[in-house]
Amino acid sequence: MTPACGPGSIETVDIPTTHLPEALHASIYLPPCYQDHLRQRYPVLYLFHGLTSTDTQWIRLGAPRTADRLIAAGEIPAFIIVMPYDPSGQEPTQYGFAGAITQDLVPTIDSRYRTLPDRLHRAVGGLSRGAGWAIHLGLTRPDLFGAIGAHSVVVFDSDGMLVAGWLAAIPPGSLPRIYLDIGDDDGGLPGALLLEWMLTADDIPHEWHLNRGSHDESYWSAHVEAYLRWYTSGW
Repeated sequence: MTPACGPGSIETVDIPTTHLPEALHASIYLPPCYQDHLRQRYPVLYLFHGLTSTDTQWIRLGAPRTADRLIAAGEIPAFIIVMPYDPSGQEPTQYGFAGAITQDLVPTIDSRYRTLPDRLHRAVGGLSRGAGWAIHLGLTRPDLFGAIGAHSVVVFDSDGMLVAGWLAAIPPGSLPRIYLDIGDDDGGLPGALLLEWMLTADDIPHEWHLNRGSHDESYWSAHVEAYLRWYTSGW
């Protein structure tokens, strides 16, 4: 990045979809120099927020600011972050959010922005309920996502008995990279440990990080840099 570029920018989009009652809203982080380097294409990270929060949660936690700093220092490649808004607290089986993401949002982002539109340059991640979405989308659509980050994961009840089958159905050469982390004082730790045990028992390559902390924004903001370094390490 050159000094003239300045920081990245945030814009919002509303994507028409038949899968939800209203358009799908998302915040988009565009990296420094995006408007200047018109021939460059970028990997994309889809980040999902937690229950009762919005698409601005990852902005509040410092993901764009941290990306700016690391990109400017040349420590990670420039990339786009898409932060969708999930207005519901329902299970994936109860409404069409997954279809809106895979059939409407991803194709729209690839057509509207200069992305690298393949699974190896597309990652999905989230925190808490958003981590549940990362597991759901990453394992059911490994053709779309080449990396899954699940931070303080809460696996959906309707997904719990399906995860093992999803993993078994993915050819070894197509398995996404997987990163799991959680705080040692997080009430969801037993569920996260069960997921990690399942991956270990099935010899599924993954990173596992048990850190100090709880299920709150102090924990997630403290680890945003580690998350972004991991996502971009594959690019």
